[in-house]
Amino acid sequence: MAIALAAVMLPISVTGPGVALADMSGALHASAASTQWVLNAYNVAFTAFMLAAGSAADLFGRRRLFLSGTAVFALASLVAGTAPTILLVDLARFVQGMGAAAVLTSGSALLAHTFSGAARARAFGIFGASIGFGLAMGPFVSGLLVGVASWHAVFLVNVVLGAVVLVLARPLPESKNPGARRIDLPGVLTFTLALMLLALGFVEGPSQGWGGIVTLGSFAGAALFLALFVVVELRVAEPMFDLSLLRRPTFVAIIWQPVSIVFAFAALLVYLPPYFQGAGGAGSTMSGAMLLPLTLPVFVLPLFTGTLVRLLSVRMLLAVGPAVLAVALLLMTFTDPVSSRTGLYAALLLAGVGIGLAFGVMDNAAVSVVPAERSGMASGMFNTLRVAGETIGVACVGGLLLTSTRRQLSAGDGAMADDVVQGRLGSVRASGGQDLVDRAVQGLQHGWGVVYVVLACVALAGAIAIFTMVRDRDLDQSSTAQEG
Repeated sequence: MAIALAAVMLPISVTGPGVALADMSGALHASAASTQWVLNAYNVAFTAFMLAAGSAADLFGRRRLFLSGTAVFALASLVAGTAPTILLVDLARFVQGMGAAAVLTSGSALLAHTFSGAARARAFGIFGASIGFGLAMGPFVSGLLVGVASWHAVFLVNVVLGAVVLVLARPLPESKNPGARRIDLPGVLTFTLALMLLALGFVEGPSQGWGGIVTLGSFAGAALFLALFVVVELRVAEPMFDLSLLRRPTFVAIIWQPVSIVFAFAALLVYLPPYFQGAGGAGSTMSGAMLLPLTLPVFVLPLFTGTLVRLLSVRMLLAVGPAVLAVALLLMTFTDPVSSRTGLYAALLLAGVGIGLAFGVMDNAAVSVVPAERSGMASGMFNTLRVAGETIGVACVGGLLLTSTRRQLSAGDGAMADDVVQGRLGSVRASGGQDLVDRAVQGLQHGWGVVYVVLACVALAGAIAIFTMVRDRDLDQSSTAQEG
């Protein structure tokens, strides 16, 4: 119960701020770049510390790390919800992401250690459904909170949830890897710097120029530290990212597969609400409700994991999911939130079905293809790439939307483009009238068309990787467990 509730709590922290961005940026007088770091700071920390959290869970104990991570997460949520400046919100979100990494990695490792066979399949089915529920209801609940209270409530609700998780988690059994001896600090440092510089490049690209020194320097620095990370992991005795596991094609495909899904999913959850609020004229509550066709299948379908596996098999579910998502994203290029809202809802529903098909089996598949004593590291590697996909997707889409909108504005006013992307069309209308608003919205819609195609290509690549790299015999144990 504690792990399931935590699995609901974490995705709310990803999707909730997306609904509140317009209100938050206006209240704190923040630019688009600084507001983006409300999202990116959390995602970068979440991703960067996932591997370290997996190693720490094996070393210090999974229950201990789960409790500590939950406490850090709740306290950082309190700071973010009461912060008077956007800088403090960004810093609190970074710490919140560190706590989230500890909670997710230790929680899934606890499930893998506590359950086996059919019970493990059911446990991970509930785990996936809980994540789906948080993703499904996050935008809607956050929209309600913003509408009834303010943007502060989006963060403060996690303080309450965190306190409940701490109470429920106390009876959990402790487990650890007796062979683990230390945490790979050089690996943590190089990976964190690589990811932060990569996100910085995408965030600053629209304002500094994609060929500017800051942007190119950020990308070059990210490549350098990523190379150093690989060198470190090859040389240390106990790496947090065991590159030897990458010799298994099935494991490689499985840990990369969520990237093909969440790259699109996270970006849609974060940037569609401001799009609906601005170009679509929806309020904060309505913009959250408009995402339900996308998010509800992600909650419902994992509940039927056992039946779905008997019909399609684990391998087919892992591959069909991103393929369906790719088709849905291409269909979305023909829609907009005003003139073709019904078509938009249908495409979002199809996208949700594709995501939901894979969500119920991804986590179990990742830990089932490695020895049980390596479950913490496997979970860390899997979730690192999953959240890295979210981080890069959010940063990339944000930069692409800003760039496209700025090019559409003949005045080249970056502040106006910031307002349009964040859903604040009132400021644009006051500056240049309805003609400028129409031109800016057209630029934003064009940007979304490009985004949909890019995300569809990423999803299709994931489907092809599963079809070509996964070996059925490596998933036999997982599939048998779920069928039982």
